[in-house]
Amino acid sequence: MFDKLAEIEKRYEEIDSRLGVPEVVNDVPLYTQLLKEYRSLTPLVEKYREYRRAEDACGEAKELLECETDPELREMAQQQWNENREVMDRTAEELKILLLPRDPDDDRSVIMEIRSGAGGEEAALFAADLYRMYAMYAAAKGWKCEILDESGTELGGFREIQFSLEGEGVFAKLKYESGVHRVQRVPETETQGRIQTSTVTVAVLPEVEDVEIEIDPKDLQIDTFRSSGAGGQKVNKTSSAIRVTYLPLNMVVECQDERSQYKNKDRALKILRSRLYEKKRQERDDEIAAERRSQVGTGMRNERIRTYNFPQGRVTDHRIGLTLYRIDALMNGDLDELLDAVRAYDMAEKLRAGTSEA
Repeated sequence: MFDKLAEIEKRYEEIDSRLGVPEVVNDVPLYTQLLKEYRSLTPLVEKYREYRRAEDACGEAKELLECETDPELREMAQQQWNENREVMDRTAEELKILLLPRDPDDDRSVIMEIRSGAGGEEAALFAADLYRMYAMYAAAKGWKCEILDESGTELGGFREIQFSLEGEGVFAKLKYESGVHRVQRVPETETQGRIQTSTVTVAVLPEVEDVEIEIDPKDLQIDTFRSSGAGGQKVNKTSSAIRVTYLPLNMVVECQDERSQYKNKDRALKILRSRLYEKKRQERDDEIAAERRSQVGTGMRNERIRTYNFPQGRVTDHRIGLTLYRIDALMNGDLDELLDAVRAYDMAEKLRAGTSEA
């Protein structure tokens, strides 16, 4: 492992020196590529250097223990050795996790799809709550959030909403959110105070460029229709809504949020490309899972991954057995503790699986 880390540090230093060369700075594609690699290696190199500093300090303490006779100095040297040995052990484990193969999609932006499930209007209202939660989290991270399509209800819920989140490392943060989210609370429509259980499905799709997923125009059927909605001024009186059907898979995408046919078509194709890419990604993951199934993965859409219990003020992630009693903060977009815990668990499971196979 440490031979590999030494090679990575050498590459890191090489990139660092190249980033200051005028020819590289003026070559925008090359500079961007090197800067991206430099940033991806920085956490690993910094952790490796922390390990080496602790290792050097341990060596110095050991020399003192071997040649020093003064009891007070020996006690100080022993304390220095103990403290730095702990740092070495901790950083060695962290380095193993950082050396795990990165998901090639981690740096991508995402398209998220939220659909109401069991529970009627209450499920639609919770779908709107989840959209708000992710939008607030995105705002806190400085990501751009844009609604691509929505199907609303009269009470302000969503039967379905599709939106993009653009920023650095969005997929890495949110890829574990795919699955069934269950809510337990007293609905606004309930007059007798009874708690209802409803479900919402969330899908997180890596956003892809046109060149990454080629679509033959002959495989597309494109229809126009009038926008529909919960009523009010937003309902369009012209046939600007677009329905795109990918014929080989009978995959249908609709977009009606914009008043322009062109914009709706562009958004529909954007969603379609991401769905096709996700299908290819899922096929790849299934091949890996046939050999070794991850405990967390990215979550299947039919798996219940989380419960939001409002009367008890708790959120429970069933995949890792974590319960947090601060539902208000979570629903207001304070998600880092929960998302980081799921990600850390998944990495630990992959590390454990890799160790058992070695």
